[in-house]
Order: sequence, then C-alpha cells, then structure tokens
Amino acid sequence: MLYEPGDLRLIECERPKAGKGEVLIKNEVSLTCGSDVKSYIRGYAKHTPPYNIGHECSGVVAEVGEGVTKFKAGDRVVAHNSAPCNECYYCKKGIHCMCENLITNQLKNGGFSEYQLIPEIIVKQNMFRIPDDMSFKQAALLEPFACAVYGVSQIPVEQGDYVAVNGCGPSGLMFIKLLYLKGARVIACDKSKVRLEAAKKLGAYDIINIEEVDDQVQAVKDLTPGKRGVDSAVEAAGSVKVWEMSISMVRPGGFALLYGGTKAGEELIVDTKLLHYSQVTIKGLYHTTPLYVNQAFELLKMKVIDEKDFLYNEYKLENVKEALMNHHEGNVIKNYITYN
Repeated sequence: MLYEPGDLRLIECERPKAGKGEVLIKNEVSLTCGSDVKSYIRGYAKHTPPYNIGHECSGVVAEVGEGVTKFKAGDRVVAHNSAPCNECYYCKKGIHCMCENLITNQLKNGGFSEYQLIPEIIVKQNMFRIPDDMSFKQAALLEPFACAVYGVSQIPVEQGDYVAVNGCGPSGLMFIKLLYLKGARVIACDKSKVRLEAAKKLGAYDIINIEEVDDQVQAVKDLTPGKRGVDSAVEAAGSVKVWEMSISMVRPGGFALLYGGTKAGEELIVDTKLLHYSQVTIKGLYHTTPLYVNQAFELLKMKVIDEKDFLYNEYKLENVKEALMNHHEGNVIKNYITYN
C-alpha cells in the first residue's frame, strides 16, 4: 500500500472472500509499470493515498462467488483493472473510458498483493481465461497493451506516414510495434540505450538519443521529407515539456496524441499561431475501453508483442520497491513480481 510518495508498505490483511458475482484470484505474476513508478516517487493526480499501486497481473482462480459461471477454481486467468458501468451519459455515448462510475480494482487489493478480488462488473466485461500456450507473464501485459491498442486506434495513421514516438518505455514500445504494423515509418526518441535498442527491434525505422541532439524537435523534423515534420507524434513520457515538443514537431495539418500522464496542476502552453494556422489536432488520451481490452487480448494470443521483449528482472513482493526503482533507472523495460 502506498501511504504517500516514497512510503510504500507491505501489510498483512485477511484474505478476501468472493461475494456474489466476484472472483478471487491468487496472483502468480505482477508487473511494474511507469504509472506505478510515478505514483511511488511523486504521487498520482487521480488517487488519494493510501492505495495499492499494482495493476498488471495474472493468476489462478482461488474462489468464485455465487452466480459466477464463466470461471471456476483452478482456471488460469487475467483481469483488466477496470470496467465501465454502461449506464452513464459517457457510456451511452460510447466513450467508455470517461465512464462516470468506472470501477477500478487496483486501489484496495490490486496487482501487488497475493490475492486479488475482482468485482462482478470486471468479471463480466474484462476478465479472460488464459490459453494453455500463453504464460502468466504474457497475459499480465494485457492492461498496458489495451491502452496502447486504444491509443493507436485514435491516430489517423496511414501506410507510409512518418510518426514520432517520444518516450520508449513499455507503452511507447507498444505504440511503436502497433504503428509499425500499420505501415508507419516510426521515429523513436528516448535517452536510454536499452529502450532505443528495444524500439529498433520492435519496428522503429529511425532512433534519436535525445541526449545526443541539441534540439529534439528539429532532429525529428530533419528525418522527414523537406523537414516538414511528422504526420503524427505520440507523447509517451508523461512530461509537459515533451507534450509541447510533440505538438511542435508535427507538420501542418498533423496530429499529436498526448498519452503520458503528468503531475497534478501542470499546464500546457501551446503557440496559438501554430495551432490556428497549421491546423494541428491535439488529442489527450486516458485509459482504454472493453472493446480494446478484448482486441489486446487477441493480439497477445498472436504474440504481436512478446513478454521476452518487455520483462527483465524477477523480484519477490517484499522487494517491490527495488523492482520499481530499477524500472525507474531506465535500464529495463519492465520488471516482474512472482509469488511462488
């Protein structure tokens, strides 16, 4: 449980019991995530401590509640960390990620715990039985991959487009692979050699080490025809400065997707002349929807992305702080927690 930034505690509590429609999972694998790292170091704008910060995990059904027929004890499963109500204004408009009553599982008994109690609404919409040929580690990539699949669906990318991805952490790398499969020429930007090497492996055509250039925006533009700028840019670093650079590096009529979450209270400054006369489109993006969770799970079955490219070091639950800080240092893509 995170009590405040820097104060992460391992606590003992009673094992949850599965109520009506609920499923209790014994976690086998949990993954570190950039949002977990940011929460641990600086807090998270949408959540008030104390709360559990893990949310990427998979395991085995330990108990099912009354009325559950899709799953049984012993099933290998993965559950996404949220589900929409399907009743509010935004759900009825089809904008499920803006659900006014979004049920999020992680805050009380989420990913960094031995047992995870899955609410009925998530069991019904966003929980899956893991195929025999899929590992727990591969399945645990579902949550971040579903967000990336949703994100790419919002980018008006066509074959042959130039697309910059600013930030090559786990989500940035997932964007790179998906954009490559859509036929984009991807320019990957980061300061970590490990992550840039992974970007190249996953389909980036060009890579830019941002510590080796004076002007990241110009370095990106220099790689495009006539130095006009990219057709689209993805911000996957969680920095307002990078948000602003992403907007500045797109061509007239281009598109900027602002994906990485920033600190609470930060403000974005945009050149009105650029926005107006260049007709640049700026879109924020948050979370995902059941449609893209399902798509992501199917793509994981096909190994569109592979655990071997994302998961590095193994830790036990009592060493989760070390796992998070090792992730933060940028020499790995993700780490994973095991319980057996």
